[in-house]
Amino acid sequence: MNKNKIRNIVIVGGGTSGWMVASVFAKVLGCNNYTITLVESEQIGTVGVGEATIPMINLFNGILGLNEDEFVRETNATFKLGIEFVNWGKIGKTYFHPFGSLGVDMEGISFNHFWMRWKNSGGGLDYSKFSIETEAARANKFIRTNSETGPAYMPKINYAFQFDASLYANYLRRYSELRGVKRIEGKITQVKQHSDSGYIESVILENGTGIEGDFFIDCSGFRGLLIEQTLKAGYEDWSQWLPVNKAVAVPCESAGPLLPFTRATAQEFGWQWRIPLQHRTGNGYVFCDKFLNVDEATETLLSRLDGKATASPRVLSFVTGVRKKCWIKNCVAVGLASGFLEPLESTSIHLVQVVIAKLLTMFPKDNISDFVVDRFNREMLHEYTDIKDFLIAHYKVSEREDTEFWRYVKHMDIPATLQEKLDTFRTRGDVMVKLDELFKEQSWFSVLVGQGLYPESYHPIADVVSDDDLRVRLTQIRTGIQNRLNMMPTHEHFISENCRAEKSVY
Repeated sequence: MNKNKIRNIVIVGGGTSGWMVASVFAKVLGCNNYTITLVESEQIGTVGVGEATIPMINLFNGILGLNEDEFVRETNATFKLGIEFVNWGKIGKTYFHPFGSLGVDMEGISFNHFWMRWKNSGGGLDYSKFSIETEAARANKFIRTNSETGPAYMPKINYAFQFDASLYANYLRRYSELRGVKRIEGKITQVKQHSDSGYIESVILENGTGIEGDFFIDCSGFRGLLIEQTLKAGYEDWSQWLPVNKAVAVPCESAGPLLPFTRATAQEFGWQWRIPLQHRTGNGYVFCDKFLNVDEATETLLSRLDGKATASPRVLSFVTGVRKKCWIKNCVAVGLASGFLEPLESTSIHLVQVVIAKLLTMFPKDNISDFVVDRFNREMLHEYTDIKDFLIAHYKVSEREDTEFWRYVKHMDIPATLQEKLDTFRTRGDVMVKLDELFKEQSWFSVLVGQGLYPESYHPIADVVSDDDLRVRLTQIRTGIQNRLNMMPTHEHFISENCRAEKSVY
């Protein structure tokens, strides 16, 4: 391969990550300037369980120019306002981690500090009453407000989606192929490298066909066919802090109203997800096999479904962590090939977006710079690390000690970066996140207070506002939220009127 010329791009593996890469590359780079080929095998298949996302998915869909109603119909999607956590801080307690803000930031600091001051002086309303997404989720309501013109004091609705990952991949495949991406069916049995540089030159299929490329994207899933099996990237194992390593997944019939949020229920040895789609509900039990075997986990999951199971349970095995390098030579790993952070905060698809965005920003024109590759790898490690700490906090900050699993995660040693955040929050009510971190102060506040960690104090600027002025401001915020809530239809009604899938069953 002439490493100074990059025109032929080969994507190894399909599924959600592969077709996300293909669709954006076709849109942004264009198939007139580049040859984009995706190789996938129906023999291997993909993970393909229901996917819950976070609001950044709207940026991705916007780049592609997707019609949102069509996208929702084609993927049997529902809208998502956040995540409901059940039994995490302690058994019997529920809290909500919403998208969007809590209240309105004032005097240059977070609203959280003003709420803490008000609460300490006898204010009665729970902090979640100052989140429109939380209130709408409780009322099972939804509306889009992105292009709305109306009273400025009414808050905007922040949302993401819950959709069928297999349907999403198929949707993006059609999008990509219409724009010139070539799909090749086949199982890769050999990877050829340049004898001197070690750059990947081609992949060889089971039938002997060779597919040459200048740049390769590894979307082959956990096995990392190119990045690990060929280029030996190495793996940073984080299971000492995030010990869950298996999941049993099964869909079931829809039951009850179509809820606009994902539910994560802490169980004896892990947690259970519930993702409501238009045509079914996705369920899974994420657990650690040191404390629970697969048969027991499967039996537990099946006994706690809302409706009748519609398929046989599938078992997924994984090790939480990240590749030591996601870009080596002329290969970049995307999706599960780059690393895996358990699905607790629905960050899997977001991390695919992050890799794609960084790769496009740093994409080489005529050669591959070691400096750029090193920077890419540093930034990706930071992305994974910041999210890792947020996930660990869900386990560490808990009063539960009812099983060996919960005793372990509550008392385990944690990374120094997370310990600093928890200590800072405990003393002053914020964690001082960096500007580029995914989860901001509001997210940390919702989770930590929701699980029982209440700060000892708050920012001194919160005392600058008079009691009367603060009361007026809080009243205005609550009025705006209530007015917004009053004008919203139910989630199910909104879907029925705008984007109901033809073959959905409620």
